[in-house]
Amino acid sequence: MVAELSGRSGPDGLSRPEGLSGRDGLSRPEGLSRRSRWWRAAGAVAAGAVPCLAFPAPALWWLAYVALVPWMLLLRSAPTGRRAALEGWLGGAGFIVAVHHWLLPSLHVFLVPLAALLGLLWIPWAVLVRELLGGAPAPGRAAVALLLVPAGWLLSELARSWQGLGGPWGLLGASQWQVPAVLRLASVGGVWLVSLLVVAVNCAVVLLVAAPRARVAAVASVAGCAVLTGVAWLWLPRPEPAGGLRVAVVQPGPLEGADSGEQRFAAEERLTSGLAAAHPDLVVWGESSVGADLAARPDLSRRLAELSARVGAPLLVNVDARRSDRPGIYKSSVLVGPRGLTGDRYDKMRLVPFGEYIPARPLLGWATSVGKAAGEDRMRGAAPVIMELPGGTRIGPLVCFESAFPDMSRHLAEEGAGVLVAQSSTSTFQDSWAPAQHASLAALRAAETGRPVVHATLTGVSAVFGPSGERVGAGLPTSARTAAVYEVPLARGTTLFVRFGNWPGGAALAALALYCAARGARAVRAARSAPAPSAPPARTARG
Repeated sequence: MVAELSGRSGPDGLSRPEGLSGRDGLSRPEGLSRRSRWWRAAGAVAAGAVPCLAFPAPALWWLAYVALVPWMLLLRSAPTGRRAALEGWLGGAGFIVAVHHWLLPSLHVFLVPLAALLGLLWIPWAVLVRELLGGAPAPGRAAVALLLVPAGWLLSELARSWQGLGGPWGLLGASQWQVPAVLRLASVGGVWLVSLLVVAVNCAVVLLVAAPRARVAAVASVAGCAVLTGVAWLWLPRPEPAGGLRVAVVQPGPLEGADSGEQRFAAEERLTSGLAAAHPDLVVWGESSVGADLAARPDLSRRLAELSARVGAPLLVNVDARRSDRPGIYKSSVLVGPRGLTGDRYDKMRLVPFGEYIPARPLLGWATSVGKAAGEDRMRGAAPVIMELPGGTRIGPLVCFESAFPDMSRHLAEEGAGVLVAQSSTSTFQDSWAPAQHASLAALRAAETGRPVVHATLTGVSAVFGPSGERVGAGLPTSARTAAVYEVPLARGTTLFVRFGNWPGGAALAALALYCAARGARAVRAARSAPAPSAPPARTARG
């Protein structure tokens, strides 16, 4: 069965992509000169970098649906599986460097070996592309490719989404944060389902361009993606309105100098004082908005309590300091009311690799000498926290990098959070694509959970998104030094993603496992049925 779907069957019983040969199912590297190999390697790096243009700041979201085509065309023409693996690795490294290029001022040359490490995650996908799309695939093999090639891509995204490998920044599905119809799909299967759809369309375009025999399957795939998106848009229930919340976001802008912490606090204090006439229900400051432990600085706690009483709303601040009650530096969301600290505190759980801690510091600690890596590891929190406001609305705080993780916002929504609040600071990368990329993630988290997300930063981009991922009000750009009040719509009910989690990832892994098992079983049967090699003819010595 697998052989029929995947192409011709070879003498060893393994399926062959048509047009490929060799005892391992792969052709020899015939006709590739050294110059051609170098050109292909450079082309792989460049092709892997193309999808970065679909993300903010360029935000060419439509490009995502064809951005993988040059890379996939290169991979399908690789003369050997080893060559496809190499070009998959190089393209993956090119993608990582392009999507994270704004890290260069901080990591310097260390970004290159990091990209080389993460690029390895695209090797299985690259081999799948060559095996299923190479040669002249018949309709059956094309249909398999349209299922398994997206699954192979998702495998790489799932692997690098582990915090130890950097986290889920630059997932292909996240490029669709401003497309309302696609955001509806995120409520079904999260950003993972969106990634599968985008890669499936790319795969279909490759078949349309390079495999005339498979064009019917390609057209059917594109039509299926369109129908799925349309059904989600037309038939899925939308979040049910449940009132609103007036949230003020305070963005003091970049400050420098030895006393920047005191300057920032004073600027935030001044901007917040001007909100009294707006009668907000909650005031949110950005990440690291307070540079001292409030338990050790009663003067700052008193000033915040007086400020809360003046505006008539609790303040959600973010403390980045060494704690007085336990060892280590923590980044913590702290709720302050008119009577002082409420006792609600969330300590950041997922830290930024190299920015807030160095993985395997004894081995990689030298990174501090070539960039702006963390000189001392921050400490991790133990569990998520839900905070309740005076009016009864419950909020779920996230700190900076954590808004990239779909599972964290999903857990907060499951626990009853009515609003997700992400406190962030990208001031180190102020003039790069990073602030806009980071803010866009809030739209995905809102659509996935059916809960509004407030993304508050020190220096921009600050933004608010409603329960369907729609933008609420105007965002605050990196040039703004202001406080803005947003009418945040609340919603009740739950989404399929909150209910069932990352089921697209599980389905993709199951499909790949079944394919590998079928190939393995076919190979075993072929090996058992292969005739034993005949003995060489006897030679007679002649005198």
